[in-house]
Amino acid sequence: MELPSTKPYLLRAIWEWCCDNGFTPHIAVEVDERTRVPREFVRDGQIVLNLGPSATNKLQIGNDFIEFQARFGGVARDLSVPVTRVSAIYARENGAGMAFEIDGEAVLADEDYVAPEAAETSPDETPPEPPRPEGGRPKLQRIK
Repeated sequence: MELPSTKPYLLRAIWEWCCDNGFTPHIAVEVDERTRVPREFVRDGQIVLNLGPSATNKLQIGNDFIEFQARFGGVARDLSVPVTRVSAIYARENGAGMAFEIDGEAVLADEDYVAPEAAETSPDETPPEPPRPEGGRPKLQRIK
C-alpha cells in the first residue's frame, strides 16, 4: 500500500506559517490541462499565485486540489490547481518556503492552450509581471 503524499500537508503548514508571521504566501504552479487559472497570466507554462487571505476568497487547500476565488483585472475568477502541479510555496517578502518536484508529465506552454475565459479581457491589457521575492534568491528546499 502506497502512503499518501505529504505535499498537501506541507503546503498547508507553510501557508499557515506565512499567515501567522505576517508574510504573503505565494505558490508557483506548472500549468497543465487540469489547472484552471487565467491563461493570459501564464508565462513559459508557469504561473505564480498569491494565496494570501486578502487576495483569495473561499480558499481550500485540499489533498488533491487548491481551490479559491481571486480577482484578475477586477473580475472574480474561480481557480483550481492540482496539488501535484505546485512547484513551490514561499513567502513573498523573504522567499522562505519549500520547493517540490513535479511529475514527469508534459507541461503545456501558455501558447499551447487558451481557455475560453481568456477572451474576456481586452488584448491591449498587459498582464503584470509576477511578484519577485525581495532580498535575492528564494531559499527553497526540494522535497522528493
